[in-house]
Amino acid sequence: MFHIKTFNAIAPEGMTRFDKENYKINESETPDGIILRSQKLHDYAFPDSVLAVARAGAGTNNIPVSECTEKGIVVFNTPGANANAVKELVLASLLLSVRPMVQGIQWVQTLTGEDVEEQAEANKKQFAGTELEGKKLGVIGLGAIGAMIANDAYRLGMEVTGYDPYVSVDTAWSISRRVKRAMDIKEVLTNCDFITIHVPLTDATHHLISTEELAQMKSTAKLFNFARGEIVDTDAILEAVINDKIGGYTTDFAEEKLLNVDKITVLPHLGASTEEAEINCAKMAARGLKRFLETGIIKRSVNFPTVEMAFDAPYRITVINKNVPNMLGQIASDIASLDVNIANMVNRGRDDHAYTLVDVDETDPEKIQAIADKLAQNEGVIRVRTIKNTEVGY
Repeated sequence: MFHIKTFNAIAPEGMTRFDKENYKINESETPDGIILRSQKLHDYAFPDSVLAVARAGAGTNNIPVSECTEKGIVVFNTPGANANAVKELVLASLLLSVRPMVQGIQWVQTLTGEDVEEQAEANKKQFAGTELEGKKLGVIGLGAIGAMIANDAYRLGMEVTGYDPYVSVDTAWSISRRVKRAMDIKEVLTNCDFITIHVPLTDATHHLISTEELAQMKSTAKLFNFARGEIVDTDAILEAVINDKIGGYTTDFAEEKLLNVDKITVLPHLGASTEEAEINCAKMAARGLKRFLETGIIKRSVNFPTVEMAFDAPYRITVINKNVPNMLGQIASDIASLDVNIANMVNRGRDDHAYTLVDVDETDPEKIQAIADKLAQNEGVIRVRTIKNTEVGY
């Protein structure tokens, strides 16, 4: 029986994946897994029981990932599950930035008299705006969201340039050949009429856009931030907008300094807040967490490598360890010393840590526990789990 603790309201379409026969939800303060959306866990005291945390969303800055890694806690996210929702909001914001529809709608509501239609016709030019077609859009970050925006903006008739030094092979295949790829960020900043940011928040991307970068932009260019608030330097953007160094700023992250400033539009973090996105994220988060708890397989983790292997043995042993030489040999040697045969084995490393799956041809639970105890004595090992194969025949 696995115990799951939730923070925030998780869409039931995701939670129903945890069958009642094998899972209990919010019935223990020592859970095996945690699933959450925006709850900040930096001050949360993780019980030793926690094996994994699943974020129903792409960003994980509300989770102390480094601390989790050191404790052997796998952190999952759901990249791409909310991509369409964010893409549509960015495209809508692009359109609203050139066509003052909201202002026009509000103005019409102030009209009175029997000649409302005539008044509207006579004064509509103040809300005429411009068009996106033929304008240049720069997309910084070509992950799931950035790639979708680049493709759809091209279909709207925009000239699109994308910048991402770490673009994956899968993403590269999904991006239209008509999207120009920039070799450095300066090319995007200096040439584009609209710039939208879609990178994760890391030490390297904190204040990615600040005074120097804003100075390279056209005085009429508009910047859009639907990634994370801290990626753009707030003080620098205020100075640039107020002094007409750029044409405007739209962000999905509310901050008091940005409110009631001309040419700055602040949304209440609507990016992934559609019903469909919340369901997709909940399903993906629950699926990844459930798979890991039941089989040890890791997919879409932000702190450990992807490791998959068919579970075709009575027991599986999982090992999280420091990524140091000869660790795999030590694991195999410890298991062999107890006269247990290894049926299959896979190991992958990521930065300073590694993850190993070992399937063994052994049915005696006492022997399996003896293996786990011996492996745990290795100073390079952080966490050991044993998983019984529940399929018929084992």
